[in-house]
Amino acid sequence: MKNLMLFLLFTCIGSYAFSQRPTDRRDEIESYRVAYLTQRMELSLEEAKIFWPIYKRWQDEQQVLRKVRGQKMISYRKIEDIETLSDSEVQSLIANELNIKQKALNIDKKYYNLLKSSLPIKIVGKYYRAQETFKKELFNRYREGKRN
Repeated sequence: MKNLMLFLLFTCIGSYAFSQRPTDRRDEIESYRVAYLTQRMELSLEEAKIFWPIYKRWQDEQQVLRKVRGQKMISYRKIEDIETLSDSEVQSLIANELNIKQKALNIDKKYYNLLKSSLPIKIVGKYYRAQETFKKELFNRYREGKRN
């Protein structure tokens, strides 16, 4: 019965997520992610009390970094014609992109260390595995939705 309820929850959230506006869609995808992680990680009540506040802070820091990246538009991939830029401008764009990636990696390392010092390592492993399978499932749902 529990598995049926989870399946129905995932199905409803997943289909609803792809029919909404971008902001609504992000919220729905995040709700779906939380439900997915909850089911896959099989957290006890005590583990959940530790995990979810850490996860929330992690997501908040990543969101801030994504906003910084978007506001500065530092990605050299967004420049249509690299030839119109000076060598120093190209170097600056690439250096900025690498700095953002390093900051993202530092955030990930920080929260990995926090998780592994707060929870059993197998729970941390379940989180990383669930994140990867979630991305694949979400991609597949999106791809299937585009075909229809």
